[in-house]
Formats: sequence, structure tokens, C-alpha cells
Amino acid sequence: MWEYEHAVETSATPEAIWRLWADVDDWGAWNAEIEKIEMNGPFAAGTRITMTPPGDDPIVLHIAEVRQDELFVDEARFDDLLFRTTHRIDPIDRDRVRVVYRMEITGPGAEEAGAHIGPGITADWPDTMASLVELALR
Repeated sequence: MWEYEHAVETSATPEAIWRLWADVDDWGAWNAEIEKIEMNGPFAAGTRITMTPPGDDPIVLHIAEVRQDELFVDEARFDDLLFRTTHRIDPIDRDRVRVVYRMEITGPGAEEAGAHIGPGITADWPDTMASLVELALR
């Protein structure tokens, strides 16, 4: 297994962060790595999201789990590898939360593949998450 996690702390409310996550059609407002995005249903487990990064082929994600104002998990399969990303809001105290993105790559050769391609996938997370919480504070 290969894994990577990044977190930011903010005074944005879980509800404000959640509204931005649940509005998949507008993810490009805070994620510069999205050129086009489509969703085939509600923001719920089982829904498919097709996300196209600039200059790249579309990536198909499936929402695996949703807990409103707390977390959602998306998964993508590439051959025998499973890319599972958890987006989580952890309360710190009454006025602050920690927003956490965690990717796990599992399957045959996951450690090698993850070491090779994982950093490229997660490289924008600090900027993306900073934009997310900045927008949530407005």
C-alpha cells in the first residue's frame, strides 16, 4: 500500500466546507486541476464523477461513502490498483476544524506505483485545500 495525507486547519465551518464539496459542478472554483467535471447523480455513495484535468484524459471516480459535514470518499480503479481518497473534516475545538485529504493506493505493485505516480497526483493538494478553506471562509 502507498499512502499520503495532507491537512489544513481553519475556522471555516464544517457546513461551509461541505457545501463546496457537495457542489461537484463547481469544484473548479477552488481546484485548478479540473478542466471539466460531470456527475451522474446526487452527491451520494454509488454516484460516478468524471473529472478531466487540464490536458489529460478523464478520470472516473466513484463515491464510496458520504457522511454529511464529516467526510466523503472517492475511489478510482486503474487496472489492478485502487486509488481511495478520503476527504475528512475533523473538529479541533468549538471554532476550528482540520480538513484532511488522505490517499491510499492498494493492489499488486501499489507501493512502487504509488511512489512513482502518487506524488504527481497529490502535488496540488496544499494549494487546492488552501483555496477550498479560503472560499469556505467567505
